[in-house]
Amino acid sequence: MSTDEPRWLGPEEEETWLAMVTLLVRFPAALDTQLQRDAGLSHFEYQVLSGLSMTPGRTLRMSVLAEFAACSLSRLSHTAKRLEGKGWLHRTPDPEDGRYTLAVLTDEGMAKVEAAAPGHVAEVRRLLFDPLTRAQYGQLKSISRRVNDAIGPLRGCPSHPAP
Repeated sequence: MSTDEPRWLGPEEEETWLAMVTLLVRFPAALDTQLQRDAGLSHFEYQVLSGLSMTPGRTLRMSVLAEFAACSLSRLSHTAKRLEGKGWLHRTPDPEDGRYTLAVLTDEGMAKVEAAAPGHVAEVRRLLFDPLTRAQYGQLKSISRRVNDAIGPLRGCPSHPAP
């Protein structure tokens, strides 16, 4: 057991942390509300479908898609089953390695993403980009990348291609 004193947050650090944690809770909830209202999708379902839409062949291994969506394979599997029931994706064994399962976005799923995207992008613009200056976009991108790098690698995902 370590006897080192914790590095407690100072007042400015604490204010920054509380602002960030509030954003981390409220922003996804706001996106979820818009997508549920306008497209009948949760933000998580949209993230899964749009993640597939950005890949070659609209196909990813479930394990890679789970990493992209920041979820467990179990949660993704339940969601994939629901999306399969709607005809928006299907799962198939990976022909390169049958131990893995591929998620494949169907034409109907692509149409759903394309129909939902304009409203989603408008909400992202309203909530994230409209309140910021161009200089702040760059700062936010840089900060986000540094924090993501500190969390660890995210490989093979649409927003983080393998090095």
